Amino acid sequence: MVDPGRSHTQALAEALPRLDTGRLGEWGQRLARRLSRGARLLAAGNGGSAAEVQHLTAELVGRFREERAPLSALALTADSSSVTAIANDYGIEEVFARQVRAHGRRGDVLLLVSASGRSPNVLKAAEAGRELGLETWALTGRGPNPLAEVCDAALCVDAEAVATVQECHLVAVHVLCAAVDAELAALAAGSGPGQADSGPDRRPDRGAVEEASTAVAIGQSEEGPVRRLVVVGDVLLDRDIAGAAERLSPEAPVPVVSGPQTTERPGGAGLAALMAAREPGWRVSLVCGIGRDESGARVRALLAEARVEILDMAADGATPVKTRIRARDRTIVRIDDEHEPVRLGRLPDAARRRLGAAAAVLVCDYGRGVAAHAEVRQALEAAAGLCPVVWDPHPKGPAPVDGVALAVPNGDEARALSAVAGGRGMAEDVQRARALLETWPVKQVAVTRGGGGAVLVASATGHPLAIPGRPAVGDTCGAGDLLAVTAAMRLGAGRLPSHAVAAGVEAATAYVAGGGPGSLARPTASTITAPTTEKALAMARRVRERGGKVVAAGGCFDLLHGGHVSLLQQARQLGDVLVVCVNSDASVARLKGPSRPVVGERERAALLEALACVDGVLIFGEDTPESVLAELRPDVWVKGGDYAGQRIPESDLVESWGGQVVVVPYLEGRSTTSLIARAAQKEGAR
Repeated sequence: MVDPGRSHTQALAEALPRLDTGRLGEWGQRLARRLSRGARLLAAGNGGSAAEVQHLTAELVGRFREERAPLSALALTADSSSVTAIANDYGIEEVFARQVRAHGRRGDVLLLVSASGRSPNVLKAAEAGRELGLETWALTGRGPNPLAEVCDAALCVDAEAVATVQECHLVAVHVLCAAVDAELAALAAGSGPGQADSGPDRRPDRGAVEEASTAVAIGQSEEGPVRRLVVVGDVLLDRDIAGAAERLSPEAPVPVVSGPQTTERPGGAGLAALMAAREPGWRVSLVCGIGRDESGARVRALLAEARVEILDMAADGATPVKTRIRARDRTIVRIDDEHEPVRLGRLPDAARRRLGAAAAVLVCDYGRGVAAHAEVRQALEAAAGLCPVVWDPHPKGPAPVDGVALAVPNGDEARALSAVAGGRGMAEDVQRARALLETWPVKQVAVTRGGGGAVLVASATGHPLAIPGRPAVGDTCGAGDLLAVTAAMRLGAGRLPSHAVAAGVEAATAYVAGGGPGSLARPTASTITAPTTEKALAMARRVRERGGKVVAAGGCFDLLHGGHVSLLQQARQLGDVLVVCVNSDASVARLKGPSRPVVGERERAALLEALACVDGVLIFGEDTPESVLAELRPDVWVKGGDYAGQRIPESDLVESWGGQVVVVPYLEGRSTTSLIARAAQKEGAR
């Protein structure tokens, strides 16, 4: 008689040596980095596999061996109320998929456990995870099977009996947890991925210690969460020589630029890194090649001043310089001092660490070799499995690496790269985006269209997302870089691509309206949020320089109504541009009471800017607008008719620079307070 115990253990002994512990180690490293950056593990399975799933999540939320911070992991089998309710209302096949849609976010990991690899509810969960952009892993039995094929990666146990497969899965759970703990320990010690200390003489370098202190892509500073953006690409030196052009040369019909002043800034990927470094809550690393010359030294100094970490690959070579001669905010001529691309060496180990611990990566390809470097591409492809990668391409550069979340070519680049001929309308740009999506191994393509906004395409057959732009007149140099930076940071903070591209369009528009690269010389709390203050002040300055008249009006503008619109329409007729000064939320609460405002300051500003009669909005935090008026210096300050016959408090200030204070008729019975009171009466009468 065959001993069932011996045959059972013999089957397990034969299967265990075939268990792919190397793959489990890789999963553990990736999982440790993702979970420690704030991502989440979702796991699901049926029957005995449900027990394995709960075992795994318990080890991660609790601890496996050594003490450490808890990690976010949810067993979708453990919530009996959700499981039974979903099964009752939607059917057993949806029991995990619906939970994945509820809890899953791009960047999370979905682990599905099934001995057969054929359970319909597990397969549905895998499909839902992939649709949402989760990384999907399968622990299953002999392959190939449907689950292994639909997931991004699979570990298939080579065993015949279901019980043997499940026992190997338990071992796999423990191996995975051990790999997670080992990777977390390596990060804390400053080692790179998979590089544990090799002996007592090993000392982590300074960069690794800093990486461990901020941990990973999301750390903590006194100001709040800190994330890391890694910018990869070619660096130049941009130089502007600006002066006055009031006459033509007697030698030739060309303008004479007098009183020139020179400003310099990093160009290419360096400009993107500079812009990103101005955003609070982010640390920026730049993987590039900077020439060993005077121009390169200047670029290094400017980046160091902006606190950008430089991870230089250059072995030797010169830095290209682009010089613009400008007068009256216009470029007269551009001089490109081109050189052969710098000779690149090995990718530094510190760059690999940064890419492996980034919240987001931005590739700014200027066609000079960094994005085509074999080691860089290998590291970028690995990073694309850990965080969102945004690719800003160049017609002379390579295609994006596999796994890129978003490619952002401009209209001209899309035209050259897609070979789709035709005009420059939205329909043609959508065709180009679809062509690139089919050609490149990227998830989405956004073709940026300057003042026309952008079009975002996520599939060859789906409807494109059109993101309209707003007219903005000014220096556009760097606007595309800022759009790409903004999109990368938004994706790194967990926003959807649609939100990220929309934020990029808005930031680029505000940047142009605020003076373009000239605005980079001014300190700002946030380049990416593109405060309306900079936009409005820059617009007023340009209007005044042209001899136009700036009109301003002020108030709380809570619950925008007909009286507000009438006031603003009348005010706009008194000059060439209207700027509205709006009380902040805190200011409204002090003036109107703790129940006000009903509508927050950002939404109030957005509603006002949407009015055709309003050209700009300023938000001020004081109880009265004196400080913002002193900065804006309007030619006309407008108040509503309820001030008729009174001396308006701001009169002395406005008149001190020659401005005028006027009162316009106010619609009787129109006020936010009365609207709120009437609404309360109606509610009480119900």
